[in-house]
Amino acid sequence: MKKSLEKRFLYLYTGELISGILFIFLSYFFNSKYPQFHLYSLCSFWFSFIFFDLLLFQGAYYWYIKWKRIRTENKVNTPFKIVRMFKLFKTINTVLLLVPILGFIVDYIKWNNLSPISGFLYIFAILEYVNYFYIQLSYDNRMDIEYLLKNKRLKKSSISKDLEKMSKE
Repeated sequence: MKKSLEKRFLYLYTGELISGILFIFLSYFFNSKYPQFHLYSLCSFWFSFIFFDLLLFQGAYYWYIKWKRIRTENKVNTPFKIVRMFKLFKTINTVLLLVPILGFIVDYIKWNNLSPISGFLYIFAILEYVNYFYIQLSYDNRMDIEYLLKNKRLKKSSISKDLEKMSKE
């Protein structure tokens, strides 16, 4: 069981970290390959992109802590100070969730145009936010799929469970 969890946490940690880094390079590649989209000129792109990448790095950090803890201390629970930090992240993210909307407004006023790429990125950021802080949206292993089929409902996210435990203590 420990090896399985350790492997799972490592997979989640590295996946989020690599995704966050990869998106930086992909945005640069896309902007240089398709300059007609003017991505780097759009407030909506930058606000959505930064919010999305920030979420990915928060997720990577959360899973890194879980991985490190099970590996070194043989414990799965998240330390209280980390849960407290994620409570702060949740509050900050709730505010940051609204910032891209301002970017879309600025872009519409300035360019009289809205970027579908920024819109898709913003939607992905919202989904990632929900996935981390509310309801697990990603079901990529057998146990998750079995839970989904058995209970016929989505699971609470791991961070959400940690925050709930903290509020009860």
